[in-house]
Amino acid sequence: QVQLVESGGGLVQAGGSLRLSCAVSGRIFSINTMGWYRRAPGKQRELVAGISSGGSTNYADSVKGRFTISRDNAKNTAYLQMNSLKAEDTAVYCCKVTVWGSSYDYWGQGTQVTVSS
Repeated sequence: QVQLVESGGGLVQAGGSLRLSCAVSGRIFSINTMGWYRRAPGKQRELVAGISSGGSTNYADSVKGRFTISRDNAKNTAYLQMNSLKAEDTAVYCCKVTVWGSSYDYWGQGTQVTVSS
């Protein structure tokens, strides 16, 4: 079994910061990509940020310059540093990983981020 556990969400005022973590555990050989997605009420899920096994990153235009994704391969953990948060960043943030040699996507349960204006 592979498990992804997100943490670090919460309630923060606009302009504040949060750091999300996604810890991967279980029978997993080698993680390929790690990514953060979010789903706001009434909206479709969207990619927030992704990071490859080599460290290449990509971001949604709406978070560029404010969010930073990183990963610690030794700990099988991804992070999302979120600065200058806005009310429109309010959503459930989920982590997704892909694994070398598999086409299956592994998802976490998500963590709520609420930004008050």
